Amino acid sequence: MRRGWFLLSEPNNTVRPTMTVSVIIAARNEELNIRRTIESILGQNYPRELLELIIIDDHSDDSTSLIVKEYEEKGVKLIQLNENGRLNSYKKLAISRAIDCCHGEIIITTDADCRMGSNWLKTVISSFEKEGAYLQSSPVVYSEEKSFFERLQTLEFLYLIGLGAAGIGNKKPTTCNGANLAYRKDIFKQMGGFKGIDELASGDDELFLHKVAEQYPDRIIFCKSQDAVVYTDAKPDLKSFISQRRRWASKSTKYKNKGVIALGISIWFFNLLILVAAVLALCGVKFVAWVVLFALLLKMTVEFLFIQPLTRFASR
Repeated sequence: MRRGWFLLSEPNNTVRPTMTVSVIIAARNEELNIRRTIESILGQNYPRELLELIIIDDHSDDSTSLIVKEYEEKGVKLIQLNENGRLNSYKKLAISRAIDCCHGEIIITTDADCRMGSNWLKTVISSFEKEGAYLQSSPVVYSEEKSFFERLQTLEFLYLIGLGAAGIGNKKPTTCNGANLAYRKDIFKQMGGFKGIDELASGDDELFLHKVAEQYPDRIIFCKSQDAVVYTDAKPDLKSFISQRRRWASKSTKYKNKGVIALGISIWFFNLLILVAAVLALCGVKFVAWVVLFALLLKMTVEFLFIQPLTRFASR
């Protein structure tokens, strides 16, 4: 996988973008974050006539929509999602509604609690145009960590982002993150949108990536540039962290790519064997202790070699 990271080329963002872009954000009860995110996007070094920002208020019961309305004169569009029936994935519905009425050739999704540098959009779209991509994943990094637990999450999340990037570098796309995802509007329509994956609460990013990869694996790229990074926050406590990972894990029931499934199972079994061997070693099975030590050293070495260039890239 390390090879895949180094196969990714760094984009040149000096070319003036020409494509129209719709940035889409689904927000629910984000009154504490949405203003900073809007300001980050409106402050982009990108032709204003080519940029459209659409925010979907997904059943908020705070002042999220009122804050968004303050930016209507600056061209920010607000969509109110007021579905009465129970749905498994309001977010996919929100994104689909926005795409139905947006004007951009390129769709970019991000989250309501994200921040970006001023060259984010220019970098992402320049790479997209140059490579003739159908779908492009870009880096997401945790920032402003307030505790040791949040710093641990930063490393773990970097590892996940790196796996997704390396998979794309190896022409075997496996995962991506919807906080920094771009795709062509016509490809979204051609793929039938989220049809077939819309019953899951999560998966607007990864499962849609798999749909595109089934037909166009060579038209999926990763934007390996520090200017393309989107910054967000780690989870403040163990409960919210576990809840997030459960939601992410729910996507695995829809995996069709056997390679992705095999990779996940092999990693799970390797970690399980280490745990079982450690228990046996504690029970007095002496030779197993050496097996545990060797396995842990192997795991640590491989993971260090993989994550070291990622931490350097993310300045962590």
